[in-house]
Amino acid sequence: MAYFDAASAVPLHPVARQALLASLDEGWADPARLYREGRRARMLLDAAREAVAEAVGCRADEVVFTPSGTRAVHTGVAGALAGRRRVGRHLIVSTVEHSSVLHSAEVFEADGGTVTRVPVNRAGAVDPSGYADALREDTALAVLQSANHEVGTEQPVAEVAEACRAAGVPLLVDAAQSLGWGRVEGGWSLLTASAHKWGGPPGVGLLVVRKGVRFAARGPVDERESGRAAGFENIPAIVAAAASLRAVRAEAAAEAVRLRELTERIRARVPELVPDVEVVGDPGRRLPGVVTFSCLYVDGETLLHELDREGFSVSSGSSCTSSTLTPSHVLRAMGVLSEGNVRVSLPPGAAEEDVERFLSVLPGAVASVREKLGAPAAAPAAPAADEDAVVVDAVGRRCPIPVIELARVIGDVPVGGTVRVLADDEAARLDIPAWCEMRGQEYVGEEPADRGVAYVVRRLS
Repeated sequence: MAYFDAASAVPLHPVARQALLASLDEGWADPARLYREGRRARMLLDAAREAVAEAVGCRADEVVFTPSGTRAVHTGVAGALAGRRRVGRHLIVSTVEHSSVLHSAEVFEADGGTVTRVPVNRAGAVDPSGYADALREDTALAVLQSANHEVGTEQPVAEVAEACRAAGVPLLVDAAQSLGWGRVEGGWSLLTASAHKWGGPPGVGLLVVRKGVRFAARGPVDERESGRAAGFENIPAIVAAAASLRAVRAEAAAEAVRLRELTERIRARVPELVPDVEVVGDPGRRLPGVVTFSCLYVDGETLLHELDREGFSVSSGSSCTSSTLTPSHVLRAMGVLSEGNVRVSLPPGAAEEDVERFLSVLPGAVASVREKLGAPAAAPAAPAADEDAVVVDAVGRRCPIPVIELARVIGDVPVGGTVRVLADDEAARLDIPAWCEMRGQEYVGEEPADRGVAYVVRRLS
């Protein structure tokens, strides 16, 4: 089985396994106690904190270990906002942040705060000027990920941090996807990360709060982790997380070069091998091992099952899954095709022969799914009817059926004629405009309809 979902979780690094097993015998006691076992546990915890601080590029007393990366985000956002409450109650985030950030923003908004959501371009990157323009006198905090978890696009953190610094606003960076590859540059104020993203054990998160940043922990606190993460520390897991971070950093430079070559191969060859595919994300400024593409006329869940049967573990941001009927918020913010979305995220050590086998299997898997759905085999030919308008009723039918039905009938109207697709699937709002851009047709817009929404497309060729 080829595991290609490292953006979700990286397999446990051998160094992490060794450190975990070794520290189970040494790090079980309460590090707050003064007897021998407690002192031994405290030494392991302090050493892990020093190692993480060196990797992050901060002071050891700025590092807090949390039960997860999500908890680190929730604690960091809430604590920074509370610490600067006298400044104001305005928060800035991007539209492609991890759900943990967006959920924190929603809670803050529900409690009376205001949130500015900075848009991204079609490659998934923010413009630093968007953050600069969003800054206000009452801005308490800005949040920006270092790299996107779905499409791999790296964000201009240093430029945004400089704009925030000039305005006296702290910037929290979600570095979950990038910390294993290197330090986050720029004058950030807070940073979060998660150990299972770099090959550490799950259940260990990092929260770094720079000295001088106003921070007020929310909820009950105790004496542990500077009062910012209550509860008994999982010392064996923390030691394993720190050891694996140091190990992957030592391998990062060489492995990044190798994985970039493999992902560039996928980016270049998938559109050659599979028709009607859109490769998404920034082609240059991206994580070494992540490549994402979307396939027209494909049910994302079915495609993932097909690839799983062929021995490949990949993920999807498609709306065509059993768990959600709405497209990924990242793909929606980028305005790219969501149906048939596949994210390939290669873990360190991924084999070149597995990538080649994936490229050989993918065309047949996509063709099989398209055939089952009755997707059109080619672009429409010359117009065969005199009607200037055609209506397609796809109400009650889920992604990718509305787009398939549109493709089937576009040839039935003359150039300049329109097709109205009636649909109540949220994905249609994203995928029909994306189909128009890919196929050289004009997306006119939405119109109210008695049933669902009418998406209007004008034939240009």
